Amino acid sequence: MARYRRNLPQLGGDFFLSDGGIETTLIFLDGQALPHFAAFPLLTTPDGEHLLRTYFRTYGELARKFGVGLLLETATWRASAGWGEKLGYDTQALAEVNRRSVGLLEEIRDEYETDRAPVVISGCIGPRGDGYVPDSAMSAEDAADYHGRQIETFAQTAADLVTGITMNYVEEAVGIARAAQRVNIPVVLSFTVETDGHLPTGQPLADAIGQVDDATSGYPSYFMINCAHPSHFQHVVEGNQPWTARIRGLRANASRMSHAELDEATDLDAGNPAELGQEYAALRTQHLRRLNVMGGCCGTDHRHLEQIILHCLPAFRQTN
Repeated sequence: MARYRRNLPQLGGDFFLSDGGIETTLIFLDGQALPHFAAFPLLTTPDGEHLLRTYFRTYGELARKFGVGLLLETATWRASAGWGEKLGYDTQALAEVNRRSVGLLEEIRDEYETDRAPVVISGCIGPRGDGYVPDSAMSAEDAADYHGRQIETFAQTAADLVTGITMNYVEEAVGIARAAQRVNIPVVLSFTVETDGHLPTGQPLADAIGQVDDATSGYPSYFMINCAHPSHFQHVVEGNQPWTARIRGLRANASRMSHAELDEATDLDAGNPAELGQEYAALRTQHLRRLNVMGGCCGTDHRHLEQIILHCLPAFRQTN
């Protein structure tokens, strides 16, 4: 049974840690081959499941060390129908792996949750197409139909919410929100942006968030930004504009490279963990005042997340 679906604790404003760049960690640090950048097949073998459990425990240990809440995404960014078919998974096998992904995080929650530090489970929904390129764009209704099966599966598990991560055009984000609303599960939507702070379609981030809210009567619990370096969008969120209050989460890249450059990179660019922590803190104190869910994306790992905690947590503790 879902523990927080009716009352997401991160909406209270306390600091919540999320995990880092799971795929880049598995590929570059753990030496795993991930066809189509998919981590979910690891759930189907004992060794793979052990590797994922070790990965998530790393962030459980960080949350325990600093006494903060923890929000974990299932390893299912690619576990939707189109990607599953490419990897040899039929509908039943995909449903099972999505359920298993939640079960794994339930074990992590049982191990690390305390009364003062809740562990929230999010069912991760990835884009139907390329994460960086809005090719083969769907209508909102088509997106709701496509993602609906995965979201329905999560709704039948202990997942507290679902999160659409690396959204690069509005219609897909709207479809995910509508599919979540149909089964009464909270949804968070995370857009990625290019180095100019706009979506890959060229749409300004403010307009994208506003369009989703208008199309769904504000159903998303909040919005996030992921798979972009803070330097790519800091200028977009300046000025404490009203729409920025809808942004509570950030999973930034360690690298300042563009999406195109990252696609061509053969080596991991882990950036500077301490510098990234400072940039997160500056974003929250100067621009994104409601930012309280902090994780990482490409190139980040526990080193980056610890620096983010060290630089951001003192401000939370001063106000509580």
